[in-house]
This record gives sequence, C-alpha cells and structure tokens, in this order.
Amino acid sequence: MGLAGSVALLPAANAAAPASKGPRLLLLGTQGGPNFNAQRGETASAVLLDDRIYLVDCGYGALGALVRANLNYRAVEHVFLTHLHDDHAADLVALLGHQWTGGRVTPTIVHGPAGTRRLVDAAIRYNQVNEEIRLVDEARTVRVAQMFRAQEIPSASEPVVVMRDADITVRAVQNTHYPASTLRRMPHRSIALRFDARGSSIVFSGDTAYSTNLVGLARGADVLVCEAMHVPATRRSFDERVAAGAYADNPEGIWRHIVDTHTPLDVAGRMAREAGVGTLVLNHIIPGGWNPELDDEFYRREAAREFSGRIIVGRDGLLIEDLK
Repeated sequence: MGLAGSVALLPAANAAAPASKGPRLLLLGTQGGPNFNAQRGETASAVLLDDRIYLVDCGYGALGALVRANLNYRAVEHVFLTHLHDDHAADLVALLGHQWTGGRVTPTIVHGPAGTRRLVDAAIRYNQVNEEIRLVDEARTVRVAQMFRAQEIPSASEPVVVMRDADITVRAVQNTHYPASTLRRMPHRSIALRFDARGSSIVFSGDTAYSTNLVGLARGADVLVCEAMHVPATRRSFDERVAAGAYADNPEGIWRHIVDTHTPLDVAGRMAREAGVGTLVLNHIIPGGWNPELDDEFYRREAAREFSGRIIVGRDGLLIEDLK
C-alpha cells in the first residue's frame, strides 16, 4: 500500500493543523530497541487533537522529531510512558528541561507505570543546575519542581482510566513485556494504552509479547500501533553487533529478553485480527534501520499472514489523518 491520501510521510513536515474533527496519529520515532540510527529514531508517537499534543513514549530523538514536524514541544501537557526502558524515555529529561527553558509556566504531567515518579524527580534534579543559572542570570521566577509532575498508573489486567476530559479518554492495561519470573523480582511494569476521542480510537501496544490484555484493550479500535519484529533478521543483526563489540555484558541474556518479550510480525497480525481493529500500524520496528534490505512490503507481507485489514509500516514522520 502506498503513502497516499490520508497517510503521508512527512520527514520535515508541518503536522500542525487547524481544529480537526478527530484525532490524528504522528509517528515520531519507529526504531525498536535502544538502537537509534540514521534511518529511525527511538520510540515516540503523538496523538494530535486540535492544538493538543499527547506524547506517547519519549525515546531518544523525540524532541527533535517534534521540532521537525513543526509542533510546539512547549505545548506538550501530557506524556504517557508505556514502560521505563531508556529507548522509551531517554529524551524525557531533554523535553522537560527545554520546556522550562523555553518559558512554559504550567505543569507537564508524565503518566507511566511504577517508577515514573522517580524518573520525573531525576529529571527535575538534572535540570536544577540549569535552573540555578537562569534564575539569577535571567531573573526567572518559575521553578523546575513546580513544572513537572508524575502520575503513576496502576498495573491491572482490566483497563483502568488514566485520564479523561470532555474530548478524550485514555485507558491502560498491563501487557507482557516482562515475564512472570521477572515481575516477581521487581516492582516495574509495562502497559498498553488506548486513546478514545470523538468517535475514534488508537491503541499503543507498548513493548510486549502476545497479550490477551492488549487484545481486550484494543477490541474494536480503529488503529492498533503495535511493535513488530522479524526474528531471524533480528538475530542476524544482533550477532553482527555483538561481533562489533556491542552487548559485551551477557549477550545471550540480552538476546533472551529480545526474543521472549517482543512481538513477532505474525503475532502482531494475530493480535490485530483477534481484536478486530481496522488498521494495524507496525511500529518499534526490529531490526529496522539495522537491516535496510527488509523493505516495507516484507514487513507488511509477514503481518498479513494473520491480519487481512489495512497494514501500514511505520516510518519516522508518518502522519495518519484518517483513522477509519
């Protein structure tokens, strides 16, 4: 399927628009794993509703991607983190700090699973050195600690409401990015998110293996944004990186995490089919930029083994305006 009509690839685009009837989806970073590269930034997306920007994940490159899309990063009031791995949160400290430096004076709320409060507190501490200088040198009065707040989302097997206003409702459910043996040893969790606004719905899988909770959350949604991995190609890319010196601390342990806790392409299609969604958007692409010989049609064909609906292969800067 080509990028035409209501689906546009906008690498240095203007995603801003006048008041719209419903939400739009902008993919800011689409690389899977902590593997940013020249082709793809780390995971970040935006749900756009009129002039509001709801940021979903904030991997490395998210701030620059907002700027390239001509979106006002100072206007981001809500950030939603599916989990706290660095490839989903690395740019949070930069986003929040630049919001303060850029003159935002109302709070930004960061929503995420257990540990989000510690992450936001750390971002505040990081930015306080910058604050100390500018309070004196520029006679500022707003403090960094006034600006940034955390809302921790409880983990649950049934959807819980994270945020609701007159136009939009956001729900979350725990997914299966962390196996049971890991969950017993730590408080951290991983979630999927659903945005319902003006009769349209977008679901973000987050990082996950097959998840019945996710299927339930996505039931009947217009769009499922789901991570997607081709396992053999990912193994080849992984081995090449190990040979070049990456993952020196227990590479096979890292590989087990990659292969056991992410979504193969056919499983992404299966979950989209079982949920009865209208469109499957492949995101968090693995191996992605590390294996450029796998083109969009390859990814689409693998997911289509299980899902016969519309399939869009995510690219940085891809704006989807018609969700139906």
